[in-house]
Amino acid sequence: MTDIGIVGAGAGAAAATFVVDEAAPDADVTVLEKSGGICGRAATRRHDDLTYDYGANYLKSDDERVVELMTERLDDEGLVDITEPVYTFDADGEVSPGRDADDHKWSYRRGLTQIAKRLFGRTDATVHRRTRVETVRRADDRWEVDDADGETWGPFDVLLLNPPAPQTAELLRDAEWESPVREALVDAVGDVAYRSVWSAVLHYPFAIDVPYYGLVNTDKEHPVGWISREECKAGHVPDGETLLVVQAGPEWSAERYDDDPAANVADLAEHAASVVGDERLADPAWTDHQGWRYALPEAGVDRGPIDSARREDLFLLGDWVAGEGRIHAALANGLDTGERVVYGL
Repeated sequence: MTDIGIVGAGAGAAAATFVVDEAAPDADVTVLEKSGGICGRAATRRHDDLTYDYGANYLKSDDERVVELMTERLDDEGLVDITEPVYTFDADGEVSPGRDADDHKWSYRRGLTQIAKRLFGRTDATVHRRTRVETVRRADDRWEVDDADGETWGPFDVLLLNPPAPQTAELLRDAEWESPVREALVDAVGDVAYRSVWSAVLHYPFAIDVPYYGLVNTDKEHPVGWISREECKAGHVPDGETLLVVQAGPEWSAERYDDDPAANVADLAEHAASVVGDERLADPAWTDHQGWRYALPEAGVDRGPIDSARREDLFLLGDWVAGEGRIHAALANGLDTGERVVYGL
């Protein structure tokens, strides 16, 4: 039996686990996730009758393998498609019809977290939540990891690292691993820059009459980068109500990341009211918020050191490895990584 350890339970890790379990059912897979949830920034919360995706907004049908995974290999019950278009707005808050592609914009009635839940649920993998890995160690050609509580996991024949690049770089920088690959790998992963995103969730007991699902700021000059309507996702918001997800732009998010959340929410509600053109939106009935320090990779990573690390049974995966901060990119990279792991067993 091959023992496989995975740090992080994001979409990429879930896809890789799914592939490994299908192709190598004798492998024993252990997943260690620092938070209480899974699927990374494809995150879902519930409040009373509301369901909302407060990180990533939807899954694009931009990769044939991912489309096949979502519609054929996995159960598609509860899969919902957002039909309303995405419009644009500029630095002055002027809204214009966008060039909305024909791609699907998918979520689930129970939210985007269902992606990882369904992938892991089809496997025999064991997922341990609230388990923060702090040390990675190479010992006798196998891998071990220590968590924040001092427990050692492993040894593993293969280790996969799925955290965002800055957190992966930190693990590798402090790893107990002597290898000619390590320095170049740490440098490559550490060079991946990220944008922070601070998000407000705003609920109103009334519907708004607009023709779009989302608004995206195309010139990057507005304090807000994105506004979307969760009521466009079937099953998320009761009829006659509005739930906005407002994501601040990178500059605003960086400057205000650690500021008072109530003040941040109030400011983003004012901006949303101005852009949408409805002053009522400045006064939400209920709110939520979330800061994503490592939200979106600015670019990809030098793949040379990543490929070299595979020779020592170390695999790095995620949207930052794919070079695109999208769920479909993370899933596609996870499928690729799972296949590489299987071929190496």
